[in-house]
Amino acid sequence: MNTKQFKFWLFLAILINFFLTLSLTPLFNLDEGAFSEATREMLHNHNYITTFLNGEYRFDKPILIYWLQLLSIKIFGINEFAFRFPSAVAATFWALGIYFFTKKIYNEKTALISSFLMVTTLQIGLIAKAAIADSLLNMFIAFSMFSIFLYLKEKKEKYLLFAFAFIGFGTLTKGPVAIMIPLVATFIYMLIKKEIKEFFKMVFNIKGILIFLIITLPWYIAEYIQTGDKFIEGFILKHNIHRFTSPMEHHRGNYFYYIPVVLIGLLPWSSLFITYLIKLKNLIKNDFTLFGSIWFFFVFLFFSISGTKLPHYVIYGYTPLFIFMALMTDKIKEKYLSPPLILFILLLLALPFVLENVKNTEVHLAYTAIKPYFDWFYFLSLIFLLVLSLIKLKEFKIIFLGFSSIFILNYVGWIYAHARAIPVKEAAVWAKKHNIKKVYLKTDLPSFSVYFNKITPKEPKKGEIALLKITKTKGYKIIYKNGLIALGVKK
Repeated sequence: MNTKQFKFWLFLAILINFFLTLSLTPLFNLDEGAFSEATREMLHNHNYITTFLNGEYRFDKPILIYWLQLLSIKIFGINEFAFRFPSAVAATFWALGIYFFTKKIYNEKTALISSFLMVTTLQIGLIAKAAIADSLLNMFIAFSMFSIFLYLKEKKEKYLLFAFAFIGFGTLTKGPVAIMIPLVATFIYMLIKKEIKEFFKMVFNIKGILIFLIITLPWYIAEYIQTGDKFIEGFILKHNIHRFTSPMEHHRGNYFYYIPVVLIGLLPWSSLFITYLIKLKNLIKNDFTLFGSIWFFFVFLFFSISGTKLPHYVIYGYTPLFIFMALMTDKIKEKYLSPPLILFILLLLALPFVLENVKNTEVHLAYTAIKPYFDWFYFLSLIFLLVLSLIKLKEFKIIFLGFSSIFILNYVGWIYAHARAIPVKEAAVWAKKHNIKKVYLKTDLPSFSVYFNKITPKEPKKGEIALLKITKTKGYKIIYKNGLIALGVKK
């Protein structure tokens, strides 16, 4: 396959996985609903400095993603496409950044494969079109690390200044993590290379520091002026320091949490990742492989010991893996590429039968909602992909696996939405249709507020209507129910 053909497949993968599927499902809770509702409230109250969620301060993240989502909904209206569009654009630039960087330090073939692996990886397909900050953050982390490495190799100051700028925009997207990853990973790399003096010279570059401050300080100062100590307590202490030292929002896990996350998250390319690990000892003789491996393993280890664990945190270290896995495509036999996808398909084929026998009430109700979609098309499509996975496809094997991953991710996601996302949206539509003026949230589902187009406070009084989980309706008279969701009047 020539590069022109591969570029077509890469373009098609980006178009389908990042853009054409943006409106496939309603907003998922918690994160998509929270980001989107905070942006909707920004549009409504015209406060472009401080974000609110259902009328209360939201200090979870800095401002940049909200500004981009605000611009998007002003252009496209309040809908799923608009809220998710900035993430899809960021993911596209992230993929292009991988392509141009890899082409510069390796070759065009490796560059195209690297970007294609990134676009078609399971976890990337999830965050690339999620209305959250992570796609944007990953783009800035990738760009800052690429710039640092190019500076180390070519000693051109422009690359260092680009790095400071990207770190600044990353800090405006998600805070200190955008500083920590480039800073610590580069320090470890230069410590190994015995270039510590050069490291401190880079860090204290006056031009770079000024660029960073010009980008970040205006909003941070404006936010502090507007909210004072509440910002320090909410953003710096709670959502950064406390998030590392203790689990927040019940997002905990043991030290091995990210091992299955990585193996599943890198589907269908897990075999390439394992091959990279096997050959790592020899690979790190190359400067970028050493640099990129430090980047990945630092992220992996740091979040493994962090108190709060979420699957997407480890993605901050994925970018170099796509390049390394692309290098492994010439070092692995075709028959070893398919097993991860085959196992995944077999699990999906067994899933309906497993869910049917789970005794948990909430799981049972969720299964009841999606059971009609486990139909003949579900089984036949997966079996068809399973059969093709067993056939030798030579140079088209990577293309087949990539598009199989795109299909499975979006199809299964669409089915899952019928249990988790669609009922919330339909409840909001029902409430608007019946002219209900106010609804309270007794469950953490902020996407309801987006579709209801109104703030939904937390504590209802007697006679007031609340959004509930169907498993927690005691003390309420139910007036509407749909799967796991209900609207009830407090008795």
